[in-house]
Amino acid sequence: MIKEDDCGEDMQFKESETIELKKTLTQLKEGIISISAILNKHNKGKLYFGIDNSGKIFVQSINEKTLRDIEKSISDYIEPKIYPKIEKKQIDQKEFIEIDFQGDKIPYSAYGKYYIRVADSDKQMTTAELQRYFNDINSSKWDTLICKDAGLKDISESKLKEFCKLSNLNYDSKINVLTKLNLLKNENPLNACVVLFAKNPEEFIQNAKLRCATFVTPSTVESIDMQDFVGDLFELIKRAETYILQHINIGMRLDGMRRIDVPEINKSALREAIINAFCHRDYTMYDSVNIAVFSDRVEIRNPGNLYKGLTVKDIVRKNVSERRNDLIAEIFHRVNFVERWGTGIKKILKVEPKAKFELIVDLEFRAIFPRSIKSQDVASNNLGKIVQKSSEKSSEKSSERILDLIEFEPTVSAKELSIKLNITTRAVEKQLQKLKQKGILERVGPDKGGYWKVLKPVKE
Repeated sequence: MIKEDDCGEDMQFKESETIELKKTLTQLKEGIISISAILNKHNKGKLYFGIDNSGKIFVQSINEKTLRDIEKSISDYIEPKIYPKIEKKQIDQKEFIEIDFQGDKIPYSAYGKYYIRVADSDKQMTTAELQRYFNDINSSKWDTLICKDAGLKDISESKLKEFCKLSNLNYDSKINVLTKLNLLKNENPLNACVVLFAKNPEEFIQNAKLRCATFVTPSTVESIDMQDFVGDLFELIKRAETYILQHINIGMRLDGMRRIDVPEINKSALREAIINAFCHRDYTMYDSVNIAVFSDRVEIRNPGNLYKGLTVKDIVRKNVSERRNDLIAEIFHRVNFVERWGTGIKKILKVEPKAKFELIVDLEFRAIFPRSIKSQDVASNNLGKIVQKSSEKSSEKSSERILDLIEFEPTVSAKELSIKLNITTRAVEKQLQKLKQKGILERVGPDKGGYWKVLKPVKE
């Protein structure tokens, strides 16, 4: 028997995601169900008999047969089988039972049914939920799988060095750093490695992209801007943040003699939601993280369900969090992008209490930030003007960037320009044609082997 000294004088008992309390052994069936639910969520936990929900210990007689009967019931009714540590303990001359269990052969069933732990309760999974659970298991392995066709040569040394600098990690060699970060398997880059540090991640992971759009009404009927971006996750997070800030209203306040920009939506809340989208998305789904700026709101959407059967209520009210992509989350944690304790939603609501969260089952998760009434009025009253101005401004900006790139590299191709500018090849070709018609640009020689010649700037 384990005495009071072994338990600790200040030992307290409270139910949680990994701890279940049962007053008597008449609740053995419910306790076994709790074991399976906790295993399916956390792979390990503890179950106590002889302690009620308030943490009070109740006097009862416990012998070796009692422990054997519990062991047999767990063996008979949980599949696949587990081998828990079952002990009799004592505090203040009061005996209770502690069952310490673990297992990684999920999912586990109890009495032929499947359960999932939600906060301190056990929820039976429906057929649809069980199917999503299996999908979650598969998607949770995505970032730990070897990336097909990618090699060490495809990983950017400069990106790794920059990361090491930000995370206070010593850089000695590419292979050593990636090994320390658990991003290699037999010297082959994992998916997480490629999506974070590859020179061109989109060559290997086609859904490593960001899609942004701005609409002048609360619906998607009338768009004034659409852009697709590719790159590593750090770059895409910056792109997303920059895009939103460029398409919402920015106010100002004075701090002494300094002017400080104040976006209509809190910048840290937007950044938190963007990072969460890339960190928790389901990368097995062929879709991008999407940013939609409407006249009345901003939506940040990421593909996939909430992980392990969580609901919006769980993450908002109960502050419960589960990580689908552990490797990606760990890398983000090293540069303070995320915390290990999953406080992202809490941080967002602290500075943007009107923010909402929606789950479109089997499709996507959305973080929604309301915009000011002023933003809606401006969009509604100036629809035509905004569309024309935005289109002209976007076209002019693209032309200038194309000329800058051509002056730097006269032999650059339309396809290479589209990649550098994150716009379609067709859009590049359209801009090149306009520049030639205006006498600003000239093509010298054939399509293959020729070069571009800038005759005059866009604006004289």
